[in-house]
Amino acid sequence: MELELRHLRVLCAIADTGSVGRAAALLGASQPATSTQLRRIERHLGAPLFERTAAGVAPTGFGAEVVAAARELLTRADCLGRRTQGAEPVPRELRLAATNSPILPGLVTRARHQRPGQRFTLSSVYRSSDIVDLLERGEADVAVAVDYPGRELRHSEAVAHRGIVTEPAFVALPAGHRLRHNTEVALVDLAGEEWFLTPDDGAGWHRVFHRACAAAGFAPATVHEYLGGRLELQEMIAAGLGVSVVQATTRPLAEVVVKPLVGTPIWMRQLLVWRPAGVGGEVVETLFGAAAAAYRDLIAAAPTFQAWAARTYRS
Repeated sequence: MELELRHLRVLCAIADTGSVGRAAALLGASQPATSTQLRRIERHLGAPLFERTAAGVAPTGFGAEVVAAARELLTRADCLGRRTQGAEPVPRELRLAATNSPILPGLVTRARHQRPGQRFTLSSVYRSSDIVDLLERGEADVAVAVDYPGRELRHSEAVAHRGIVTEPAFVALPAGHRLRHNTEVALVDLAGEEWFLTPDDGAGWHRVFHRACAAAGFAPATVHEYLGGRLELQEMIAAGLGVSVVQATTRPLAEVVVKPLVGTPIWMRQLLVWRPAGVGGEVVETLFGAAAAAYRDLIAAAPTFQAWAARTYRS
């Protein structure tokens, strides 16, 4: 067989959705047909491109390289098509709305370097549902938001999104906690703890957390709703006032330890969301590449995440 653009779109769709079934629905194909096509592509390339995870599928190391190359080729092909139709929309001022994501600093720094003529204005928006509203009303051009496997972000056809990364949620404990020496912590072993829980994010966070606890066989005894910076949250944890679910790339203070959860019961996805009518494909690819690179930098500085990934994804 010879690889065609349609094959590359299949690979990107699977990577973006984290699921062969969701990719099939996105492409308007059946799941068996999409699975068969993926197997043919893998046979052609001579190695697996995706592997199963608790949340669906994720690219292998080789698969990540192939998907990155596929995105670049598809972007170039799209640009050729646009040149026959006129220039793509590139707003002079790009209005970027974002949740409290650790990806944001690296994304913006890289995007400014790669597009020096582009002006960026930033707005901090906590709820992903509010971000969608801003995009729908044309009050923002592009955004970083979150959702959860099985609870994908909802929006109209005027808005598009692409998954940057689907990552596990870890837990932050005081450095003197009884479970501090565990490589991984079972969620049920934290049943009696007091929890710091960030407010509902408009994407279903509270339901995701409480369902994970219920699946582990308990309901949290005490939940403190907390909206503050990462540093302030860690200081509360360090003082022994509670524990909290945190992002896997969190850099802990000396008085805090970050641990993976046994079985990885909670996953979240970071998204790039934009208005296609106002932001062209080249800008989207720049921002997506900058976001992915920023996340790789976070991983490189997160030894707990690296150790978890080595155990979880080893061949």
